[in-house]
Amino acid sequence: MKPVLLITGASRGIGAATALLAAQQGWAVAVNYASNASAAHSLVQQIQAAGGTAIAVQADVGDEAQILRMFAEVDNKLGRISGLVNNAGVVDVTAKVEAQSWSRWERMMRINVLGSFACAREAVKRMSTAHGGSGGSIVNVSSAAARLGAPGQYVDYAASKSAIDAFTIGLAKEVANEGIRVNAVRPGLIDTDIHASGGLPDRVRDLSHLVPMQRGGTAEEVAQAIVWLLSDAASYTTMTFIEASGGR
Repeated sequence: MKPVLLITGASRGIGAATALLAAQQGWAVAVNYASNASAAHSLVQQIQAAGGTAIAVQADVGDEAQILRMFAEVDNKLGRISGLVNNAGVVDVTAKVEAQSWSRWERMMRINVLGSFACAREAVKRMSTAHGGSGGSIVNVSSAAARLGAPGQYVDYAASKSAIDAFTIGLAKEVANEGIRVNAVRPGLIDTDIHASGGLPDRVRDLSHLVPMQRGGTAEEVAQAIVWLLSDAASYTTMTFIEASGGR
């Protein structure tokens, strides 16, 4: 049987690229999406047409009840997972902290932080040898913003990703003797449509001069790092961060 992988926020960008690559490497992939059903189902069809195994699973990771339903659906349709990519996340329009609202912060932390915590909790229950599992791998998608702070733009987003970094370190130590590896990837300026959702569709082009490699990255380049961390090739790698940021 193929190992089962759940990727949150997988209908587009880094999540979609990761789903395609993981399927090529033998994973059965659960493609989670919040609202873009057509993109998720199109991705599933693409994977299936290439001989892979995939399903689309709707759930807003900012809602615990929907997360629980999502895991139950994956259990029923694919079986017990051995891989999780906490990829789902949001930004907001660029603004200084003084202009940001409580509701903006609450949404940011609920989706980016609490959602990742809850998904990891449910994954541990299924993967841990202490719960009858056979182990597994969790990869959290952080951001170079956790190091850079994103002043004047997304300080709240950067803070949410700093929380993910601390979570990665703590959880990795907590479950290392239960057969679970926990790592993270910190993408930098990556050419996906998340920038448009924050009101800056040309952000990668406009800021590429700040990157030592003088270009933005691609979703496929980040996916390579994620899928390696998921794989047996990284069997002695946990509590590790891969900087996919072009040197920035």
